[in-house]
Amino acid sequence: MSRQEIEGEQRYVARLYRRLDELREREAGRLETALSQAGTGHQALLERDVAAARHRAGISRLDSAENGLCFGRLDLLDGGRRYVGRLGIPGEDADGEPLLIDWRAPAARPFYTATGISPQGVRRRRHIRTSGRTVTGVQDELLGPDGGDGALVGEAALLAALSADRTGRMGDIVETVQAEQDRVIRSPHAGVLVVQGGPGTGKTAVALHRAAYLLYTHRERLARSVVLVVGPSPVFLRYVGEVLPSLGETSVLLSTVGELYPGVTAGGEEPPGTAEVKGRAVMAEVVAAAVRDRQHVPEGGLEAVHGRETVRLGRAECLRALERARATGLPHNRARPVFVRLVVDALARRVAEELTESVLGVLGDDGEPFAEPAPVPGEDLDAELLGEEEIEGIRRELAADAGVRAAVDAMWPSLTPQRLLADLYASPGRLASAAPRLAPAERALLERAPGSRWTPADVPLLDEAAELLGEDDRAARAAAEAERRERTALAQEALDTAHGSRSTDLEAGEEAEMLTAHDLLDAGLLAERHEEGDHRTPAERAAADRTWAFGHVVVDEAQELSAMDWRLLMRRCPGRSMTLVGDVDQAGARSGAASWGEALAPHVGDRWRLERLEVNYRTPAEIAEVAAGVLAALGTAAEPPRPVRSTGVRPWHLRVSPEELPCRLGELAAKEAVAVGEGRLAVIVPGARLAELGRAVAAAVPGAETGRDVRLEGTVAVLDVARAKGLEFDSVLLVGPEEIAAASPRGLNDLYVALTRATRRLGVVHTGELPGALARLVPYGEHGECGGHGEHGEHGGHGER
Repeated sequence: MSRQEIEGEQRYVARLYRRLDELREREAGRLETALSQAGTGHQALLERDVAAARHRAGISRLDSAENGLCFGRLDLLDGGRRYVGRLGIPGEDADGEPLLIDWRAPAARPFYTATGISPQGVRRRRHIRTSGRTVTGVQDELLGPDGGDGALVGEAALLAALSADRTGRMGDIVETVQAEQDRVIRSPHAGVLVVQGGPGTGKTAVALHRAAYLLYTHRERLARSVVLVVGPSPVFLRYVGEVLPSLGETSVLLSTVGELYPGVTAGGEEPPGTAEVKGRAVMAEVVAAAVRDRQHVPEGGLEAVHGRETVRLGRAECLRALERARATGLPHNRARPVFVRLVVDALARRVAEELTESVLGVLGDDGEPFAEPAPVPGEDLDAELLGEEEIEGIRRELAADAGVRAAVDAMWPSLTPQRLLADLYASPGRLASAAPRLAPAERALLERAPGSRWTPADVPLLDEAAELLGEDDRAARAAAEAERRERTALAQEALDTAHGSRSTDLEAGEEAEMLTAHDLLDAGLLAERHEEGDHRTPAERAAADRTWAFGHVVVDEAQELSAMDWRLLMRRCPGRSMTLVGDVDQAGARSGAASWGEALAPHVGDRWRLERLEVNYRTPAEIAEVAAGVLAALGTAAEPPRPVRSTGVRPWHLRVSPEELPCRLGELAAKEAVAVGEGRLAVIVPGARLAELGRAVAAAVPGAETGRDVRLEGTVAVLDVARAKGLEFDSVLLVGPEEIAAASPRGLNDLYVALTRATRRLGVVHTGELPGALARLVPYGEHGECGGHGEHGEHGGHGER
């Protein structure tokens, strides 16, 4: 492209940045004005905070567009011209054409979808490359009758982007979205959308850009209700964490399922078999049964010491109270006050009856006391000695009595989800009662000592328990009301003091006619002004609120979710607006579903849509060929995604003895780290050997990250398959494929995942027989080492991630 063309684009880009700076300064001024507002009352303060938050978000969006502000231009057949970029920039004239069109706007769509066969009114598509605010190059595609129709939209720009090294963080693909990806990104908002795609098809990138697109098209609603993005691991969430902020979107909460119960850190680990049992749908019945089991009446009914007397209530009366409390339909903790009231009322009337009989000595004809039927709780006692006022006094005494409270708590205790599950896991008897449909060996897997750390598989069960238990918030509401009354009283005292010390006109002998705070404010308004405001963002509030209803939920690696995971997520999104991305052939968790229909039927029936991604942007043809052998061994009917590039470097395998594996692996990792240069190397090992082999690599490669929570900040990372899921690396050394395949019933799925993390180079090290599915690997030393990026390199945004 001529220098004249580049200089012309530079002038326009400079104009865009000047306008961007103007808009940023204007938004900063509006923020300052909003913060300076001194309105009175809670509503005014709320409006000020809302306005300030809106302007802060506007500044954040403008800041996010600083790099790569403008990346494209459309020259139309009618002579018009549109520039496309990260956000829309209006012209200096409010009624004029925009200077820049947001990539999500309908007018920008032809940039991603126009072809020679279907030019959509476009004559030329130009890709503009920039570094900071400087234009470094332009590339043109002619469309229409004079243009070609390549398989890839913007092929030259795409292949240029493919040459970038991995950085340990996922980048956005806003400049090189392909047509099949754009179709999914702009899919209608309502309902459940499933995006099925094999490795390297860009599922994660598409899901995140779809979240940005929905926030653009439904901003007012989704910015308030927040978009939840669920990933398979904290490592994965850190990897993708910069994508949406780079697109100017902050009304998003990123979380694993294990982080969706506020106040609980699910850092424990447990055997896969235990996690699989906890993930079954039957566990919802187990939790419900565990709750009901805590609502029980002992054979002897209630017996408690009240003062120096023993008070009793028969089992039948207690059972009537229990069933009446259950009949309210309230959760356990909210129904408990009903049960307590009924039992205490019955006890009070029994005490009153006994007191009446004792005082009056009422006897029958046979000289014995009357054997009246026990009063039904709530019914009037046919005794006139004590009135309702006296009986109410007895009720208060009984309700405050420690012995009575302990007896009632034993029948219907106040429970937290944590206590319910901890007690359940610690008691084989409770497990047998609550889980009769589980085999004894399966119940044994759930047994756990009190005080054990919570695991990610516990979180959906805790959430299930929270729904069934509810929360008796009467004490909290009473405390809040008492605090409000105290603030109001203090405010009234301050107003009265100010009024009492007001100035007077001594010469006239009359009070000066002047307004004071006493005239303008009442105590309630003054108290409100001193309330502590909630300055958290909607995403921060959503993270702290278990009952938050998200406007849209995006789930990556959705094939890994258990039945209980799905129940939790469906509660978080009552509107059932979801984007679910994954690949059932990569399901490694034992509790994962075998099909999308199986996973979704209990929640939405057949009311979901399926989109497929079929082009592999990440994995070069040489590695894709090896992975296809494993896919075939899985017995699936799915076709592997179609790779669009090759590198000329064949994947290799090397067999070593078990004794020499640690040392040899360290040597190979050090050599491979040099080969990838500024890129990233992953050493993927069997989970059981992570610590051992991680130490070996770290000894040979200083700075190598290893462990269960790598941060991907260095050149080399050692991790297991579960933590590698969704990530991508320039090079992968896969260790022990035979162990990975044999480790679980879905071992081949895990092997398929591990093989498809690489964007350029793949080596396999094994100590046993190489699995037959890997027959296409060539021996080490025969793999066509070339040390470079290959023919086309790697695209920084179109990997699966």
